[in-house]
Amino acid sequence: MLQYILRRLLLMVPTFFVISLVAFAIIQLPPGDFATSYVAGLAAQGNQVSQDAIETLRKTYGLGDPIPIQYIKWMQGILTRGDFGLAFDLREPVSKVIWERVWLTVALSLGSVIITWMIAFPIGIYSAVRQYSLGDYFFTLLGFIGIAVPSFLLALVLMYLQFKYFNKTIGGLFSDEFLSAPWSLARIWDLIQHLWIPVLLLAFGGTAELIRIMRANLLDEMRKPYVVTARSKGLPEWKVLFKYPVRLALNPFVSTIGWTLPYLVSGSIILSVVMNLPTTGPMLLRALQVQDMYLAGAIIMILSLLTIIGTLVSDVLLAWLDPRIRFHK
Repeated sequence: MLQYILRRLLLMVPTFFVISLVAFAIIQLPPGDFATSYVAGLAAQGNQVSQDAIETLRKTYGLGDPIPIQYIKWMQGILTRGDFGLAFDLREPVSKVIWERVWLTVALSLGSVIITWMIAFPIGIYSAVRQYSLGDYFFTLLGFIGIAVPSFLLALVLMYLQFKYFNKTIGGLFSDEFLSAPWSLARIWDLIQHLWIPVLLLAFGGTAELIRIMRANLLDEMRKPYVVTARSKGLPEWKVLFKYPVRLALNPFVSTIGWTLPYLVSGSIILSVVMNLPTTGPMLLRALQVQDMYLAGAIIMILSLLTIIGTLVSDVLLAWLDPRIRFHK
Protein backbone atom coordinates (compact mmCIF):
# COMPACT_ATOMS: atom_id res chain seq x y z
CA MET A 1 0.00 0.00 0.00
CA LEU A 2 2.90 2.34 0.74
CA GLN A 3 4.14 2.05 -2.85
CA TYR A 4 0.63 2.78 -4.10
CA ILE A 5 0.37 5.93 -1.94
CA LEU A 6 3.81 7.17 -3.04
CA ARG A 7 2.93 6.55 -6.68
CA ARG A 8 -0.34 8.46 -6.30
CA LEU A 9 1.44 11.35 -4.56
CA LEU A 10 3.90 11.60 -7.44
CA LEU A 11 1.03 11.58 -9.94
CA MET A 12 -0.59 14.46 -8.06
CA VAL A 13 2.12 16.87 -9.27
CA PRO A 14 1.43 16.65 -13.04
CA THR A 15 -2.31 16.31 -12.32
CA PHE A 16 -2.30 19.54 -10.33
CA PHE A 17 -0.33 21.27 -13.08
CA VAL A 18 -2.83 20.19 -15.75
CA ILE A 19 -5.73 21.29 -13.55
CA SER A 20 -4.18 24.72 -13.05
CA LEU A 21 -3.69 25.05 -16.81
CA VAL A 22 -7.26 24.01 -17.62
CA ALA A 23 -8.73 26.19 -14.86
CA PHE A 24 -6.85 29.26 -16.05
CA ALA A 25 -7.85 28.61 -19.65
CA ILE A 26 -11.54 28.16 -18.76
CA ILE A 27 -11.57 31.41 -16.78
CA GLN A 28 -10.23 33.19 -19.86
CA LEU A 29 -12.90 31.77 -22.20
CA PRO A 30 -15.57 34.52 -21.77
CA PRO A 31 -15.00 37.49 -24.08
CA GLY A 32 -13.21 40.48 -22.57
CA ASP A 33 -11.51 40.65 -19.19
CA PHE A 34 -11.89 42.32 -15.80
CA ALA A 35 -11.38 45.75 -17.35
CA THR A 36 -14.32 45.31 -19.74
CA SER A 37 -16.52 43.97 -16.92
CA TYR A 38 -15.53 46.88 -14.70
CA VAL A 39 -16.24 49.44 -17.42
CA ALA A 40 -19.57 47.77 -18.22
CA GLY A 41 -20.54 48.07 -14.56
CA LEU A 42 -19.68 51.77 -14.53
CA ALA A 43 -21.60 52.31 -17.78
CA ALA A 44 -24.67 50.65 -16.23
CA GLN A 45 -24.49 53.29 -13.48
CA GLY A 46 -24.29 56.10 -16.04
CA ASN A 47 -20.53 56.66 -15.81
CA GLN A 48 -18.44 56.77 -18.97
CA VAL A 49 -14.78 55.73 -19.08
CA SER A 50 -12.31 56.75 -21.78
CA GLN A 51 -10.31 54.25 -23.80
CA ASP A 52 -7.09 55.57 -22.25
CA ALA A 53 -8.45 54.82 -18.79
CA ILE A 54 -9.31 51.28 -19.89
CA GLU A 55 -5.80 50.70 -21.23
CA THR A 56 -4.32 52.09 -18.01
CA LEU A 57 -6.48 49.69 -16.03
CA ARG A 58 -5.31 46.75 -18.14
CA LYS A 59 -1.69 47.77 -17.70
CA THR A 60 -2.11 48.19 -13.94
CA TYR A 61 -3.45 44.65 -13.52
CA GLY A 62 -1.25 43.08 -16.20
CA LEU A 63 -4.22 42.26 -18.42
CA GLY A 64 -2.43 43.45 -21.54
CA ASP A 65 0.00 40.51 -21.51
CA PRO A 66 -0.74 37.41 -23.62
CA ILE A 67 -2.63 34.69 -21.74
CA PRO A 68 0.36 32.28 -21.56
CA ILE A 69 2.51 35.05 -20.02
CA GLN A 70 -0.24 35.80 -17.48
CA TYR A 71 -0.41 32.10 -16.56
CA ILE A 72 3.39 31.79 -16.20
CA LYS A 73 3.58 34.88 -13.97
CA TRP A 74 0.68 33.57 -11.87
CA MET A 75 2.27 30.14 -11.36
CA GLN A 76 5.67 31.70 -10.59
CA GLY A 77 4.07 33.76 -7.83
CA ILE A 78 2.30 30.71 -6.37
CA LEU A 79 5.33 28.39 -6.46
CA THR A 80 8.00 30.87 -5.34
CA ARG A 81 6.19 33.21 -2.94
CA GLY A 82 2.83 31.62 -2.26
CA ASP A 83 1.30 34.68 -3.94
CA PHE A 84 -2.00 33.94 -5.71
CA GLY A 85 -2.14 37.39 -7.26
CA LEU A 86 -4.39 40.38 -6.74
CA ALA A 87 -8.17 40.21 -6.33
CA PHE A 88 -9.11 42.89 -8.86
CA ASP A 89 -12.64 43.54 -7.60
CA LEU A 90 -11.57 43.87 -3.95
CA ARG A 91 -8.14 45.41 -4.72
CA GLU A 92 -6.44 43.21 -2.14
CA PRO A 93 -4.17 40.16 -2.33
CA VAL A 94 -6.08 36.95 -2.97
CA SER A 95 -4.43 35.21 -0.02
CA LYS A 96 -5.73 37.93 2.30
CA VAL A 97 -9.37 37.91 1.18
CA ILE A 98 -9.78 34.19 0.75
CA TRP A 99 -8.58 32.56 3.96
CA GLU A 100 -11.13 33.93 6.44
CA ARG A 101 -13.93 32.85 4.13
CA VAL A 102 -12.28 29.44 3.73
CA TRP A 103 -12.28 28.84 7.49
CA LEU A 104 -15.90 30.00 7.83
CA THR A 105 -16.92 27.70 4.98
CA VAL A 106 -15.02 24.78 6.52
CA ALA A 107 -16.77 25.34 9.87
CA LEU A 108 -20.16 25.46 8.16
CA SER A 109 -19.67 22.49 5.85
CA LEU A 110 -17.80 20.31 8.37
CA GLY A 111 -20.64 20.75 10.85
CA SER A 112 -23.17 19.71 8.20
CA VAL A 113 -21.10 16.65 7.20
CA ILE A 114 -20.76 15.49 10.83
CA ILE A 115 -24.48 15.89 11.46
CA THR A 116 -25.27 14.11 8.18
CA TRP A 117 -23.20 11.07 9.12
CA MET A 118 -24.40 11.00 12.74
CA ILE A 119 -28.05 10.94 11.62
CA ALA A 120 -27.84 8.92 8.39
CA PHE A 121 -25.73 6.07 9.82
CA PRO A 122 -28.06 4.83 12.61
CA ILE A 123 -31.29 5.59 10.72
CA GLY A 124 -30.05 3.72 7.64
CA ILE A 125 -29.21 0.68 9.79
CA TYR A 126 -32.60 0.85 11.53
CA SER A 127 -34.50 1.10 8.22
CA ALA A 128 -32.67 -1.94 6.85
CA VAL A 129 -33.08 -4.08 9.96
CA ARG A 130 -36.74 -3.06 10.41
CA GLN A 131 -37.65 -3.21 6.74
CA TYR A 132 -41.29 -2.28 5.98
CA SER A 133 -41.95 -1.27 9.58
CA LEU A 134 -43.75 1.96 10.50
CA GLY A 135 -40.41 3.62 11.29
CA ASP A 136 -38.98 2.50 7.94
CA TYR A 137 -41.93 4.02 6.08
CA PHE A 138 -41.61 7.25 8.06
CA PHE A 139 -37.88 7.65 7.37
CA THR A 140 -38.42 6.67 3.72
CA LEU A 141 -41.02 9.43 3.36
CA LEU A 142 -38.69 11.87 5.14
CA GLY A 143 -35.86 10.82 2.83
CA PHE A 144 -37.91 11.44 -0.30
CA ILE A 145 -38.87 14.89 0.99
CA GLY A 146 -35.26 15.70 1.83
CA ILE A 147 -34.03 14.67 -1.61
CA ALA A 148 -36.83 16.50 -3.45
CA VAL A 149 -36.83 19.82 -1.56
CA PRO A 150 -33.79 22.07 -2.20
CA SER A 151 -32.05 23.48 0.85
CA PHE A 152 -32.33 27.07 -0.39
CA LEU A 153 -36.13 26.71 -0.58
CA LEU A 154 -36.24 25.59 3.06
CA ALA A 155 -33.99 28.55 3.89
CA LEU A 156 -36.44 30.97 2.26
CA VAL A 157 -39.36 29.44 4.20
CA LEU A 158 -37.47 29.63 7.51
CA MET A 159 -36.40 33.21 6.85
CA TYR A 160 -39.99 34.20 6.08
CA LEU A 161 -41.40 32.52 9.21
CA GLN A 162 -38.66 33.94 11.42
CA PHE A 163 -39.23 37.46 10.14
CA LYS A 164 -43.03 37.29 10.19
CA TYR A 165 -43.56 35.75 13.62
CA PHE A 166 -40.40 36.73 15.51
CA ASN A 167 -39.40 39.90 13.62
CA LYS A 168 -35.84 38.60 13.27
CA THR A 169 -33.60 37.72 10.34
CA ILE A 170 -31.53 34.55 10.25
CA GLY A 171 -29.20 35.52 7.40
CA GLY A 172 -25.44 35.82 7.82
CA LEU A 173 -23.10 34.19 10.31
CA PHE A 174 -22.54 37.16 12.63
CA SER A 175 -24.54 39.82 14.39
CA ASP A 176 -24.05 43.40 13.18
CA GLU A 177 -21.67 44.30 16.00
CA PHE A 178 -19.38 41.33 15.20
CA LEU A 179 -19.21 41.67 11.41
CA SER A 180 -15.86 43.49 11.37
CA ALA A 181 -14.76 42.76 14.94
CA PRO A 182 -11.49 40.90 15.62
CA TRP A 183 -11.71 37.25 16.64
CA SER A 184 -12.56 36.72 20.30
CA LEU A 185 -14.55 34.29 22.44
CA ALA A 186 -17.59 36.54 22.11
CA ARG A 187 -17.34 36.51 18.29
CA ILE A 188 -16.88 32.71 18.23
CA TRP A 189 -19.96 32.28 20.43
CA ASP A 190 -21.92 34.61 18.15
CA LEU A 191 -20.80 32.51 15.15
CA ILE A 192 -21.98 29.31 16.86
CA GLN A 193 -25.38 30.87 17.57
CA HIS A 194 -25.83 31.74 13.89
CA LEU A 195 -24.24 28.57 12.52
CA TRP A 196 -26.75 25.91 13.47
CA ILE A 197 -29.54 26.88 11.05
CA PRO A 198 -27.43 26.80 7.84
CA VAL A 199 -25.70 23.65 9.12
CA LEU A 200 -29.05 21.87 9.50
CA LEU A 201 -30.23 23.12 6.10
CA LEU A 202 -27.07 21.86 4.41
CA ALA A 203 -27.30 18.51 6.20
CA PHE A 204 -30.98 17.90 5.41
CA GLY A 205 -30.65 16.84 1.78
CA GLY A 206 -27.40 14.91 2.26
CA THR A 207 -28.81 13.03 5.25
CA ALA A 208 -31.87 11.90 3.30
CA GLU A 209 -29.71 10.67 0.43
CA LEU A 210 -27.25 8.74 2.60
CA ILE A 211 -30.09 7.12 4.56
CA ARG A 212 -31.44 5.64 1.33
CA ILE A 213 -27.97 4.52 0.23
CA MET A 214 -27.13 2.94 3.60
CA ARG A 215 -30.48 1.13 3.73
CA ALA A 216 -30.18 -0.26 0.20
CA ASN A 217 -26.57 -1.42 0.64
CA LEU A 218 -27.19 -3.02 4.02
CA LEU A 219 -30.26 -4.87 2.74
CA ASP A 220 -28.18 -6.22 -0.14
CA GLU A 221 -25.40 -7.41 2.21
CA MET A 222 -27.81 -9.00 4.73
CA ARG A 223 -29.19 -11.34 2.06
CA LYS A 224 -25.78 -12.79 1.14
CA PRO A 225 -24.73 -16.35 2.09
CA TYR A 226 -22.01 -15.34 4.57
CA VAL A 227 -24.63 -13.63 6.76
CA VAL A 228 -26.84 -16.75 6.70
CA THR A 229 -23.79 -18.85 7.62
CA ALA A 230 -22.90 -16.55 10.53
CA ARG A 231 -26.47 -16.77 11.86
CA SER A 232 -26.45 -20.57 11.56
CA LYS A 233 -23.36 -20.69 13.78
CA GLY A 234 -25.33 -19.06 16.57
CA LEU A 235 -23.64 -15.65 16.57
CA PRO A 236 -25.63 -12.85 18.24
CA GLU A 237 -27.61 -10.76 15.76
CA TRP A 238 -25.75 -7.54 16.65
CA LYS A 239 -22.41 -9.25 16.03
CA VAL A 240 -23.62 -10.70 12.72
CA LEU A 241 -24.80 -7.24 11.69
CA PHE A 242 -21.80 -5.14 12.67
CA LYS A 243 -18.95 -7.56 11.91
CA TYR A 244 -19.32 -7.53 8.11
CA PRO A 245 -22.62 -6.26 6.59
CA VAL A 246 -22.48 -2.78 8.19
CA ARG A 247 -18.76 -2.53 7.52
CA LEU A 248 -19.22 -3.27 3.82
CA ALA A 249 -22.31 -1.07 3.57
CA LEU A 250 -20.17 1.86 4.74
CA ASN A 251 -18.42 1.99 1.37
CA PRO A 252 -20.59 4.87 0.07
CA PHE A 253 -19.78 6.93 3.18
CA VAL A 254 -16.05 6.44 2.66
CA SER A 255 -16.11 6.83 -1.12
CA THR A 256 -17.77 10.25 -0.81
CA ILE A 257 -14.72 11.70 0.97
CA GLY A 258 -13.34 12.54 -2.47
CA TRP A 259 -16.00 15.20 -2.95
CA THR A 260 -16.56 15.95 0.74
CA LEU A 261 -13.21 17.74 1.10
CA PRO A 262 -13.81 20.24 -1.74
CA TYR A 263 -17.38 20.59 -0.50
CA LEU A 264 -15.96 21.79 2.83
CA VAL A 265 -14.49 24.78 0.99
CA SER A 266 -17.12 25.44 -1.66
CA GLY A 267 -20.24 24.81 0.44
CA SER A 268 -23.64 25.39 -1.12
CA ILE A 269 -23.38 28.49 -3.33
CA ILE A 270 -27.13 29.00 -3.74
CA LEU A 271 -27.84 28.60 -0.01
CA SER A 272 -24.98 30.97 0.83
CA VAL A 273 -26.34 33.60 -1.56
CA VAL A 274 -29.90 33.25 -0.21
CA MET A 275 -28.83 33.46 3.44
CA ASN A 276 -26.05 36.01 2.85
CA LEU A 277 -23.38 33.71 4.25
CA PRO A 278 -19.75 34.96 3.99
CA THR A 279 -18.40 31.76 2.45
CA THR A 280 -16.22 31.09 -0.57
CA GLY A 281 -19.18 30.08 -2.76
CA PRO A 282 -20.58 33.59 -3.35
CA MET A 283 -17.01 34.91 -3.64
CA LEU A 284 -16.28 32.44 -6.46
CA LEU A 285 -19.56 33.33 -8.17
CA ARG A 286 -18.75 37.05 -7.99
CA ALA A 287 -15.19 36.46 -9.23
CA LEU A 288 -16.49 34.57 -12.26
CA GLN A 289 -19.07 37.24 -13.01
CA VAL A 290 -16.52 40.08 -13.07
CA GLN A 291 -13.78 37.87 -14.57
CA ASP A 292 -11.50 38.29 -11.56
CA MET A 293 -9.25 35.55 -12.89
CA TYR A 294 -6.73 35.30 -10.05
CA LEU A 295 -9.36 35.05 -7.30
CA ALA A 296 -11.48 32.57 -9.25
CA GLY A 297 -8.40 30.60 -10.25
CA ALA A 298 -7.16 30.38 -6.65
CA ILE A 299 -10.49 29.04 -5.38
CA ILE A 300 -10.73 26.52 -8.23
CA MET A 301 -7.14 25.40 -7.58
CA ILE A 302 -7.89 24.84 -3.88
CA LEU A 303 -11.03 22.85 -4.72
CA SER A 304 -9.12 20.76 -7.27
CA LEU A 305 -6.28 20.01 -4.85
CA LEU A 306 -8.74 18.94 -2.16
CA THR A 307 -10.51 16.71 -4.69
CA ILE A 308 -7.24 14.96 -5.54
CA ILE A 309 -6.35 14.49 -1.86
CA GLY A 310 -9.89 13.36 -1.01
CA THR A 311 -9.84 10.75 -3.78
CA LEU A 312 -6.58 9.32 -2.47
CA VAL A 313 -7.92 9.18 1.10
CA SER A 314 -11.10 7.47 -0.15
CA ASP A 315 -9.14 4.80 -2.05
CA VAL A 316 -6.91 4.02 0.95
CA LEU A 317 -9.82 3.86 3.40
CA LEU A 318 -11.87 1.68 1.06
CA ALA A 319 -9.02 -0.83 0.82
CA TRP A 320 -8.74 -0.89 4.63
CA LEU A 321 -12.51 -1.15 5.15
CA ASP A 322 -13.40 -3.69 2.46
CA PRO A 323 -11.20 -6.82 2.19
CA ARG A 324 -12.51 -7.40 -1.36
CA ILE A 325 -10.61 -4.35 -2.58
CA ARG A 326 -6.94 -4.84 -3.34
CA PHE A 327 -4.23 -2.65 -4.82
CA HIS A 328 -2.70 -4.03 -8.01
CA LYS A 329 0.34 -2.89 -9.94
